[in-house]
Amino acid sequence: MKKLTLANLPTRIQRLSRWSDECGRNIYVKRDDQTGSEWSGNKIRKLEFAVQEALSKGCDLLITCGGIQSNHCRATVSVAARLGLKSAVLLRISEEPPVEGNYFLDRLMGADVRFCNRDEYREHRGEIMQEMADGYAARGFRPYIIPEGASFGVGTLGYYYAMKEIVAQEREMGIKFDTVVVATGSGGTLAGLQLSNIIWGYGKRVIGVCVCDDAAYFQDIAARISCDALPYLVEQGEISKEQAAQIAAALKPSDFELFEEYVGIGYALSRPEELEHIKRMARLEGVVFDPVYTGKATYGMVNELISGGRLSTSENILFIHTGGLFGLFPISRTFPL
Repeated sequence: MKKLTLANLPTRIQRLSRWSDECGRNIYVKRDDQTGSEWSGNKIRKLEFAVQEALSKGCDLLITCGGIQSNHCRATVSVAARLGLKSAVLLRISEEPPVEGNYFLDRLMGADVRFCNRDEYREHRGEIMQEMADGYAARGFRPYIIPEGASFGVGTLGYYYAMKEIVAQEREMGIKFDTVVVATGSGGTLAGLQLSNIIWGYGKRVIGVCVCDDAAYFQDIAARISCDALPYLVEQGEISKEQAAQIAAALKPSDFELFEEYVGIGYALSRPEELEHIKRMARLEGVVFDPVYTGKATYGMVNELISGGRLSTSENILFIHTGGLFGLFPISRTFPL
C-alpha cells in the first residue's frame, strides 16, 4: 500500500531549555504542529494513508466528523480541496456557532456542513455519516467515510511510522527518549506510537493524556485500532501474517498507558489554570499549545513533574505537539492575557 506525500516530514524535535531547567528533566517537543499550514497537526499523518485508500477505491468525496473546532475536520477538508475531492463534515454543536477558527476554514475551503447535537454525535454519528454517504451516493458521488480523528486501522499507520521517524532522529541527535507523551482524544495517535514501540522493541514508555473520557475507554479503543492496523502492516511488508496473528493474540488494553486525571471539566472546555498554563508556556518557550489537546496534556505533564508523580523516573521526555493553533482564536476574546 502506498501513501500520499502531503505533510512536511520529518518534523523537527527541539529541546525546551527553560522548561527543562525548571523541571530538572530534559523536555523535548516534536513539532507535528508544523506538518503544514492548512492541514497542520497530527491528523495529516493519518490522512496520508486513509485518503490514499480512498483514492485507490475510486472515491471522490470525503466524509468525516468532529467538534465545531475540530482540527481533524479542517485537515480533511484541506486535503480534499488540495486533491480536487468534495468534502462533507458532521460537526457537533450546542447552539448555532459563529463562523470562526477551524469552522471558518471548513467553510472557506468548500466543505458541506451538517450539524448535530452532543447526544446525536455520541450515540449516532456513525449512522448519520452513513446516511450522508448514502445521500451523496444517490447523487453519483463515491463517498469514503473517515471516523473521528482518522483513528482507525489504516489511519494509525501514520503514527506507527512517526515512531520510526523519532528513532531515526534519536540516532541523529545522539539522544534516547525514555518517555513519549501525547494528548489523546480519539486514540489513533497513541495506538500507532505504541504499536510501533511494541513491534520493534524500542522500550519506550508511551503515555496518552486523556482530554475526554477515561483511561479504560481509550485502552479498549487503542487495542482495537492496533489490531485493525495489523493487516495493513502485513500489506506494507512491515510484518508477516504469522507475526500479525501473534501480535493480535498478545495485544491487550493494558499495553496502553493513559493519564485520565487531566480531562478537567470536559472536552474542549477549559479551566482557568489550564489557560494560565498555555499563556505561561507561550511566554516561557515561545511555543503555543491549544486549549483542547496539547494545553491539557502539558498541564498534566507539569503537575506530574513538579509533584514527583508518575513522570518522576523519566529523564528524557518527548512531547508530541499535535497542533490546534486555530482553536485558540475562537476563545481569544475571553482569554486571560
